[in-house]
Amino acid sequence: MDQVLIFATILLPVISALVEMIKLTVNLPKNIIPLLSFLIGLLIGALAYPFTDLELIMRLWSGGLAGLSATGLFEMINNREGMTKE
Repeated sequence: MDQVLIFATILLPVISALVEMIKLTVNLPKNIIPLLSFLIGLLIGALAYPFTDLELIMRLWSGGLAGLSATGLFEMINNREGMTKE
């Protein structure tokens, strides 16, 4: 479990940056940003096989946790109504 948390910590800034980039370029409803962040986390976790020796399921767990954490950093205190690019 320690490896999963360490890998999630490494993935967190990458996922945060990707989600912020998407929010600034695409007009999306704000209430789907957590789902988008989670899916990007899963994708980045799955594609990170050259950088770690973790099994796929552990990389998916790491990516999912990092995606949800990335959403929590920016979206917990923000208003959920409206669109991302106004």
